[in-house]
Amino acid sequence: MENRSHALMTGFFTVALLIAAVLAGIWFNRDRTERVPYVIATTESIPGLNPQAAVRYRGLEVGRVDDINFNPAVAGQIVIRLSVDPETPITKTTFAMLGYQGVTGIAFIQLDDEKTGSPLLKSDKNHLAAIPLRPGLLDQLEKRGLAILDKTEKITTKIDGMLTEENQQKIVGAFEKVGKTADAFAEIPKQLEPTIKRMPELTAKAEQSMASFNELSASANKAIKNYDHLATTLQAPNGPITRLTETIDRVGGSLEGVTRDLELETLPHVVSMTDEAKTSLRAVKRTANALSDRPQGLIFGNGAATPGPGEPGFVAPTK
Repeated sequence: MENRSHALMTGFFTVALLIAAVLAGIWFNRDRTERVPYVIATTESIPGLNPQAAVRYRGLEVGRVDDINFNPAVAGQIVIRLSVDPETPITKTTFAMLGYQGVTGIAFIQLDDEKTGSPLLKSDKNHLAAIPLRPGLLDQLEKRGLAILDKTEKITTKIDGMLTEENQQKIVGAFEKVGKTADAFAEIPKQLEPTIKRMPELTAKAEQSMASFNELSASANKAIKNYDHLATTLQAPNGPITRLTETIDRVGGSLEGVTRDLELETLPHVVSMTDEAKTSLRAVKRTANALSDRPQGLIFGNGAATPGPGEPGFVAPTK
């Protein structure tokens, strides 16, 4: 009996010692830091997030997730309670996202701020401040993946509609035309081969033409230089143009003198000769009139003239 009671006492003592050790460990490992409570209310999915998950501010661990529950007042809304170190700069522009540790899939709350220097967000147990939760990387990838899959499905449907029997025949016909066109292009080098062989000859002729053109240009430049020299010579102060002008001036002066001499010497004689010619013409006119009146005068003569008044044989005219 004594051995049994001793063993029972030993067992009780051992169990009590283990319980005391566990309680002491819990006591010494208890976090005595006072933390500021915050709340996150979201309708987004939070896969992998559990209570006691880490809360990090730009990569630094600043708190823990205290509790995750559904909001009884709003159907489908999840409420996440956080405890954050009071020194963490939680402001009115701070937002939360879900982060994941490596390949384990364990989620944590990642806090960040879109604007530096914003006013601090105050919170306490009686008035919990809310931090907005934005879609995480996986949520964005999921949404974009669904959108991409939707567009891919639409494109596949359109391609399937395009690949009808009629369109397939048209596509095959187009490929055949492309093949014929390629064959036609393959014949072009054969047709150009004679021309390519003549290229050296054509190049030589082109070089000769260029040389002739250069010679012509040189000749033209030389002619232009000679023309410039000739123009300079003609326009010189004592050049041919100046001498010709002086000669013309002298000839003009001589002609002016001759004209003056003609006016002073020859013109009076011309006037006298004109008067004599007028007198002669009058005499010829009288002779012509007499012949017209008495043509027999050429044979019998003019006869005696009719006596005038006071002369013998004058007879006064009668009425």
